[in-house]
Order: sequence, then structure tokens, then C-alpha cells
Amino acid sequence: MWDVVVVGAGPAGASAALAAASAITAAGRAPRVLLLDKAAPPRYKTCGGGIIGPSRDALPPGFVLPLRDRVHAITFSLDGRLQRTRRSKQMLFGLVNRDEFDQQLVQCAEKAGAVLATGVTVTGVQENTDASAVLTLQDGRTVTALAVVGADGSAGRIGAHVGVSFDQVDLGLEAEIPVPPAVAAAWSGRVLLDWGGKIPGSYGWVFPKGDSLTVGVIAARGQGAETRAYLKEFIRRLGLSGFTPSIESGHLTRCRSEDSPLAKGRVLVAGDAAGLLEPWTREGISYALRSGRLAGEWAAKLAEAADPTDVRRQALNYAFAIKAGLGVEMRTGRKLMTAFEHRPQAFHVAAVGLRPAWKAFARVVQGHTTFAGLTREHGLGRQTVDLLTRR
Repeated sequence: MWDVVVVGAGPAGASAALAAASAITAAGRAPRVLLLDKAAPPRYKTCGGGIIGPSRDALPPGFVLPLRDRVHAITFSLDGRLQRTRRSKQMLFGLVNRDEFDQQLVQCAEKAGAVLATGVTVTGVQENTDASAVLTLQDGRTVTALAVVGADGSAGRIGAHVGVSFDQVDLGLEAEIPVPPAVAAAWSGRVLLDWGGKIPGSYGWVFPKGDSLTVGVIAARGQGAETRAYLKEFIRRLGLSGFTPSIESGHLTRCRSEDSPLAKGRVLVAGDAAGLLEPWTREGISYALRSGRLAGEWAAKLAEAADPTDVRRQALNYAFAIKAGLGVEMRTGRKLMTAFEHRPQAFHVAAVGLRPAWKAFARVVQGHTTFAGLTREHGLGRQTVDLLTRR
């Protein structure tokens, strides 16, 4: 019997395991925490690897980011046209390789006392009448816990058990492209964001990471051929077609429906498993870190719940904590996404032509505010968001 079992060892799962293992029970001991994952770290993950301010602020104390580059400039373009670069004296955000970043987070969870088990696939969840949850593994074994955190991705078993539903699904395609030193130097400290003009709601990116470039695009699911063509043309326009990618990959990102559940009985979901990510940019690392930490904290309380009423209370408290913070941010992100789908030109003009808009964007990625925060503030940042989302 474990107090808390976390399924999935990405940023959400590692953060949940760390938070749960760092808690203290009413008996004055640390909870027994098990962290499960299908693969042993380090493992490749399709992801730009941008660590914005909210991600940095959600990291464990003393965590040293394995940065591959520090971004001080962003080049904006509109489907390859009207290119302009904006710069900042302060670092905007950092770039990491997800295999290194995720492994370091898992190590933090282990240092806090969590037990890592890899090569483990969860195939089912059942809640018992004896106030516990039972996970069935692919090899037929079972694991029993007083609380479970699902962080096994948007297509995982735990989210399905809880009943998570999604109202926005996007396809992201990415290539890791090794480049010569001269090309790497030209991109150092600068990223490119290209607002895709042909596919509504799409955009592309170039993130430098030392001797390689992470180049990707994202667009609504159901337009696979068009999205692949966008990436191919994007790479050609950048003059990178002559370099052979070391990795080419794709994945689906899924945003939760606003009324989608976050818990069921003694089971909580976090990160991608809960459909928590920024709807416009599809940024998910900060959402994973923040929701994972909350899930771990509430899972430790859930493990001590003595009766069904207390179980419901703790699960509702977790859901409220998510909705009051990340849920509010996602609501603003949905408004931005709807406006972006219809008027990408307005977003480009704002980014490259309106200094208040650029400053507001920089403040968000640096972690000084959020898009939702901008809507509550008085001043030019709020006016910019109002202008972009006006119908």
C-alpha cells in the first residue's frame, strides 16, 4: 500500500511526486510515494523546450536549469513575410532539451523520497470500497494507493478514468536539426515565431540549442497534410533544407473543456493528462509544473482522508485551486486563440509595430504577469489584449 502513486514522470508527474514526498502526514512522517513511467529517463520528448518565467518560478528550490541558450531577442514573421526582430536587455526565457530537464526533475523527486519504477505501463484503474485505488499494470501486477495522480499524458489511462474531455486538439510537428557553428552562432540568443497565414491558428518556431535548432509548427488536428507542408516550406524558407534532422517527430496537444473534471474519487489528474496548457501558444511546461505541484500537495491530503466526504472535499479543493489559477489563464488564452485564428495579421502588427504590445508579451514570458493578468491591469497591456480579442 502506497500513500501516493504518480503515473507519468514528465514535468507534471515529477513535480507531483516531489510535492507529495515533501509533505508531512498527521502521523509526522513523509508519505510513501511511487513514481511510475513507461520509459526510463532520459527520453526524448517532442517539445520546443522553452522555460518561461512561470515555469522557472515553479521549479524546486535550488534547481539549476540545464539551459542550452538564453533568449534575448524574438524575430516575428507572418507566413515568412514582414520579418522584424524585437530585443530585450533582460533575458526573455531559457531553452532546454526536455530529456535533460525531465531527468533532473525526476532526480529531485527521488531525493525527496519518491521511489521511481520504469518500464511500467498502467492499463487500468479501479477504486475499491476499502478507501483505496488499484492500478493494473500491463504485466498483470497491481499497485494499491490511497491517492493517485495521473500525469501520463492527454491520451493516458488516468485521464480517461477521470473523464477528462477536450475541446481543442492540435498537431505539433518538429525537427531537431544539427547545424554548423556559423549557423548556430547566427541564431544564438534569438528565436523565430512565424504566424502561419495559410492554416488558421497555426504558427512555427525556431529555438536554438547550441549546435542544433529545434524547428517546429503546430496547427489544428485534421489538417495533417497541410501541417506537414507548412513545416517543409518553413524549413526551406529558413535555408535549412540542406541539413539532415537528427530527430523528426510529432505529437497531439489537447486543451481541456472548461467543465472537464480534474478528479474522480481518490484519483487526480495534472498537466497534459488534465488537458492543462495555454490554448493560444500551446505552452505546457509551466502548466505541468504548477498543476503537478498542486496535485502532489492535495494527493498527500487525499491519502489521509478518512471517509468519502473528506475524499470529496479534498478533490474539490484541488479542482478549485486549478480552476482559480490555471483555469482563469486558459479562459483568456481561448479568447486570444479565437482572435488569432481569424486575424493573425493583427497579432503580427501588434508584436512588431506596437511597443506596448511587445512590452506586454515580454512581461508575460519573463513571468512578471500573465495574459489573464493583463486583462485585469489598467494600462496599455490591457488595451492591447482588448484590441486583439475584440470581435
